Amino acid sequence: MPWLKFMAATRSRSGFNMNEIANYIAVDTIEEAAETLAAGPVTVLAGGTDLMLQTEAGTRSYAATLMNIRRVAELRGVGLEDGSLTIGALTTVSDLLADPIIGAHCPILAETADQFASPQIRNMASIGGNICNASPAGDLLVPLIALGAEVALVSKADGALHSRRMPVEEFVIGPGASKLGDTEILTFVHIPSQDGAAGAFRKFGPRPALEIAIAAVAVTGRIEDGKFAHMRVAFGAVAPTPVRGRAVEAALEDKPATDETINAALAATDADISPIDDVRASAWYRRHLIRTLTQEILADVFRA
Repeated sequence: MPWLKFMAATRSRSGFNMNEIANYIAVDTIEEAAETLAAGPVTVLAGGTDLMLQTEAGTRSYAATLMNIRRVAELRGVGLEDGSLTIGALTTVSDLLADPIIGAHCPILAETADQFASPQIRNMASIGGNICNASPAGDLLVPLIALGAEVALVSKADGALHSRRMPVEEFVIGPGASKLGDTEILTFVHIPSQDGAAGAFRKFGPRPALEIAIAAVAVTGRIEDGKFAHMRVAFGAVAPTPVRGRAVEAALEDKPATDETINAALAATDADISPIDDVRASAWYRRHLIRTLTQEILADVFRA
């Protein structure tokens, strides 16, 4: 693998320091990426929409090696097998919005993509990058948790590739923190068959575009014999990580699809979230938004 040396830079006009970058490499395969990570330390560059901002703000530093993975073709695209979806980590938000498989089998992801930042950012931002950024307000994390999605993580050791999978809801462990190992790369997102389930995503912020959610909700499930069934709920921007709404799910599951059931589910949201007061919104307002957005989805999408 050819290594290209960066010339030492003091400080760019945009303000961030690149002195720590000694090497740059653009890999073509998953194995090359895993091999480079094994030799670490490495900063992985995919779309860069979060990385650039974080390094410029001083909240993150570059490692000695900057590895660009955008040329790994096998990490981009959507596949369908027996109703289950496999999405490459480099699949962009624009891809999710336009892909016919997503539109037909997982429209909640297309709906989320349509509310994600601006067209320019969607063209660069990847699903894997949004997951690994591990933001409590990460837009794609919320529906992925509601969909029961898993991530595939690959590393190389003793001359062989090793892979493991885990649910997205377990992957993010804190603001900006995840269970991704230092020598691992996130390769694919696996979504189980939704088998005709309905779903919807809603978020709220002070403006309609380029928005970081103050609160976000995703719900998936179906109505069977007039009752809520197979319900999964997730919330964003109201806890240190995006969270599963297990109390809300319990309030809905196998209950009649009525206003009474919906009201019980709204009351249960308090048990699932732990919002804070910050410069963007108060904890009280976030709780109010979660109830409002949840009610909107349940009343509009999940009624007998």
